[in-house]
Amino acid sequence: MLKLYGGARSRASIVHWYLEELRVPYEFVKLDMQAGEHLKPEYLAINPFGKVPAIVDGDFKIWESGAILLYLADKYAKTPLSPEELAVFCQWVLFANASLGPGIFGEENREREMSRLLTPLNEIFSKQPFLLGNEFTVADVAVGSILNYIPILLKLDLSSYPEVLNYMKQLSDRPAFQKSIGGRA
Repeated sequence: MLKLYGGARSRASIVHWYLEELRVPYEFVKLDMQAGEHLKPEYLAINPFGKVPAIVDGDFKIWESGAILLYLADKYAKTPLSPEELAVFCQWVLFANASLGPGIFGEENREREMSRLLTPLNEIFSKQPFLLGNEFTVADVAVGSILNYIPILLKLDLSSYPEVLNYMKQLSDRPAFQKSIGGRA
């Protein structure tokens, strides 16, 4: 059975959400980060950097939330992904982790970046319910998790982005979200 390693209040909840969406059986291994369980040799054999999340799927080990999401999408998607679909998923997952997250959660970047990031997203969501159209995908998990961390961690005023707020609400109402990230609030 697939094992997801994470800690309290970690990005493992993003992977947890996607595993719930996919209905993939898994075991959650909660590491006590305060006690240093993530720095023990057993875990360092999975992720030599001692960070969470990581998964072990049979003999396969992978870490970094975005890489895990893409692996899960490729392995458990309803239909095989074309190179173009995989590239689009990669684009959005990388955007979430490399641009959206730092732009919103990096205090030094927030004032300059928030409008540049949320205005185009607001426009996208004014035309369609999900990032790639009418179907929920791994792209929504990556971007939606970052967006839904805003009210949990920062309490920023997002009223200038009503379509982003609607999108966030639509995602946070999903049962799989409630079992994972929603349980953190």
